[in-house]
Amino acid sequence: MFFRKKPEASLQRAHALSPKDVTLLDVRSPEEFAQGHREGARNIPVQELAQRLNEFDRTLPVAVYCRSGRRSATAVGLLLASGFGRVTDLGGWEGR
Repeated sequence: MFFRKKPEASLQRAHALSPKDVTLLDVRSPEEFAQGHREGARNIPVQELAQRLNEFDRTLPVAVYCRSGRRSATAVGLLLASGFGRVTDLGGWEGR
């Protein structure tokens, strides 16, 4: 089970799952993504997310991250409001 706001615990769980078990979503800009990202992550900038919700398999949990945690929190709110039930905010990632 995923938690909404436990970045380290959720991150360990997200890494333990394969891409067929979870959607790892990077909501940073394409430029930030190109500079480095978590293995298996999919890049959809937060400002494009609402228009691209149909690209997700709604049966899978979604784990979201950005640089500082602000955009991931926005994305999590949008996903939850759009009917996604299993969403985790991994918070910020700066290449760690």
